[in-house]
Amino acid sequence: MRADPLASTLRELSAIQQRAVEWHDGPLLVLAGPGSGKTRVLTCRIARILDQSPDERFRVLALTFTTKAAHEMTTRVAALTPGLEERADIHTFHGFCAGVLRQHGVHLGIKPDFAIYSNARDRRSVLQDALARGTSYPDRADQRLLPRIDYLKARLVGADQAEEWCASRNGTPAREAARIARAYRLYEDELRRSNALDYNSLILEAHKLMAFPAMARHYRTMYRHWLFDEFQDTNGSQYKLLRRMAGSDFRRIFAVADDDQTIYEWNGASIRRIGDLVRDFGCEVVQLPTNYRCPPPIVEAGNRLVVYNARRRMRKRPAEAARPTSSHGERHIQCREFETDHDEATGIAAEIAALDATKRAGTLVLARTRALLESMQVALKEEGVPATLLARRDDFVSPQMRWMVACLRQLARPVDRRNMAILVDAFQRFAQVSLDLDDLLFSCAAEGVTPLSAWTRMVQSAGLRSPVSELANRVAGLASGEARPATAIEEILDLLGNHESDENLKDDLSAWRRLSGEIRREVGPAADLGRFLQELDLRSKEPPPAPGSVSLATIHGAKGLESDRVHLIGIVEGILPSWHSVNADGVGPLEEERRSCFVAVTRTKQRLVLSWARRYGEWPKAPSRFLEEMGLFGRECRRGPGAGPSVPHSSPE
Repeated sequence: MRADPLASTLRELSAIQQRAVEWHDGPLLVLAGPGSGKTRVLTCRIARILDQSPDERFRVLALTFTTKAAHEMTTRVAALTPGLEERADIHTFHGFCAGVLRQHGVHLGIKPDFAIYSNARDRRSVLQDALARGTSYPDRADQRLLPRIDYLKARLVGADQAEEWCASRNGTPAREAARIARAYRLYEDELRRSNALDYNSLILEAHKLMAFPAMARHYRTMYRHWLFDEFQDTNGSQYKLLRRMAGSDFRRIFAVADDDQTIYEWNGASIRRIGDLVRDFGCEVVQLPTNYRCPPPIVEAGNRLVVYNARRRMRKRPAEAARPTSSHGERHIQCREFETDHDEATGIAAEIAALDATKRAGTLVLARTRALLESMQVALKEEGVPATLLARRDDFVSPQMRWMVACLRQLARPVDRRNMAILVDAFQRFAQVSLDLDDLLFSCAAEGVTPLSAWTRMVQSAGLRSPVSELANRVAGLASGEARPATAIEEILDLLGNHESDENLKDDLSAWRRLSGEIRREVGPAADLGRFLQELDLRSKEPPPAPGSVSLATIHGAKGLESDRVHLIGIVEGILPSWHSVNADGVGPLEEERRSCFVAVTRTKQRLVLSWARRYGEWPKAPSRFLEEMGLFGRECRRGPGAGPSVPHSSPE
């Protein structure tokens, strides 16, 4: 008899985890601290709902914040309930909204095959074209306009409301409000002319759709249960979308959150969002205080740190370490003090280089700023240690891959002139051939062919050598319809792979293979090209880390990560906490920095090394107040040697 994976996993849960998984249909907030098994609880909850309703047609909606998290949750649910996972729709908020608009955006004049502009270069190009069309518009090169449009969209303010909103709520002078609103309208008109949406439009337009009562009712009926991961990261527009979808009666809400990990207030998240959910939906609260990840001294340090935040939930229980205290006298927390930031980078790099390959691969270096990580990456490279800087990429880096994706977009959107300009520019960069875009567009108009077909003819007549000529031939087959897209793409990738000329191309090819595999698994191999490109636009294009490499990440990019060894560098006043938070009015910014530190220290499964220097660049720095708040800083640390041995901390080990 085959074992039941769900039943087996449920037996492994703690009593409080089982209580959350087996919750009735009422609204529930699960307060889940670091390492408390919240993803397991969430996926078991989804799997249990599916398992108990095998013959029903309703679906389960689960929303999270990264495609990586969505992919992991989808994989886990499939393993727990094989054959039922297709009834679980697990997406990011933006991915879910893109799906809503594909199906129903026609009610707002949005065609299903819309493009998604997620990178700043494309969006700046749209704005420049839009302002050029508005011939009387002043200050066409004003770089502040796009952030202001983004600000309005993030608050669900449409172009038709922008002038009144700016003037009445934001204190903007009437003339300036009118100027911003006109730029916004021109920008939106240009997006519609191109059949495109930008990233912030996805939430805004989905929110507009849910204003139709029948539309919101449709999603309440189709999705009987709604589950939310990392709910503390929800921004105002996402929460308003949820409220509008739910209406006055829907209450099958299951949210996992931790107010101590709210580190994106600069992006619209709020420490108050969890309280809003409890109040607005009448949620009961279950706490998961047990930390299965971190050793006891790190759990204790984290507890001591977060209690300094006055705005956290007062009834929240402190975290409890599930793991026993080491009986071997192992020092789970260590401190390092250096004279300069250069000494810190080289000292920590040398320490990591001295580890064996397995331990290096299990090492994560965190910092408040990317600049510190880049210095660390250089220092590790000098030690001969491979290191990967984990950061979101909205676009491919190499011109070869930008060209290939532009070819696919042109195939899906034959008259997209803006994309054609990207295609021509990228091709020129790696093929060293000059083609005039205006001549190309004139040629396609005169001959009655698509821009892609005109481009292939011009390239083929240029007498280029292999492999560039072979790449052009593959695209010609796509443009004429003689070649199947999947076959042509593989042939193009093989040609590019056989002639890798730099690390950027190598990284982009690795990223493409990962992304295309994920998309095929999630949306099916039969997905049309337009859907594939929409999914591609929503995903980060960074390559997977090289095997055995040390991982580097900013604290804001570290959510969801864990590692055996964690180095937190640059823990000084003015960096962590930041200069802005230290000098800001009110406690909010400083409390967010404290939560960032809490997130960083709780990433480790075995050892945490905290380091700082007395001087960064030309600026003297004092050790961070967070060290003292965690009980880790004494006079011994202050007098510690520049790059000497670790300095003992005051907590027991």
